[in-house]
Amino acid sequence: MTRYVALLRGVNVGGVTMKMADLADVVRGLDYSNVKTVLASGNVLFETAAAASTVKSELETALRNRFGYEAWVHVLTVAQIEKLVAKYPFDRDVTRHAYVVFVLKPEVRDELLAVELDPAIEKATAGEGVVYWTVPKGSTLDSAMGKAQSAAKHKPWLTTRNLNTLEKLIG
Repeated sequence: MTRYVALLRGVNVGGVTMKMADLADVVRGLDYSNVKTVLASGNVLFETAAAASTVKSELETALRNRFGYEAWVHVLTVAQIEKLVAKYPFDRDVTRHAYVVFVLKPEVRDELLAVELDPAIEKATAGEGVVYWTVPKGSTLDSAMGKAQSAAKHKPWLTTRNLNTLEKLIG
């Protein structure tokens, strides 16, 4: 059995609302075990013998059927999340957000990394399948990277998590 983390894009922000108890029910309905949701932003831990690609497909279909929205899910092992957290390259500071942007398509990651940033405000760098990003608190949505991520064309391909959330998932 593999311990996975599923990161749902856009849950309880921007119009898609669901109770985490309902999300857990959907995951249990797929016969996954040891299901646990973390926070109310679409993060769920579970175990299954299925491959990550199978889990992604099954979970997206189940979410579409249950909640009636275009579900996009990123599925990683807990070990993958641990490695990504350990490799976060920027200094942590209480005045800044520490983000990991999960990107399914390399060309989308490259496009995000090509965004012109003011290094006095925000910084971003590549990681394995992710973009590491730091920005002052209160500036996320107005920053160049924040605006780039919000483009509708990117919805199926990325989701962002605060490093604190990821630490809760692996804690």
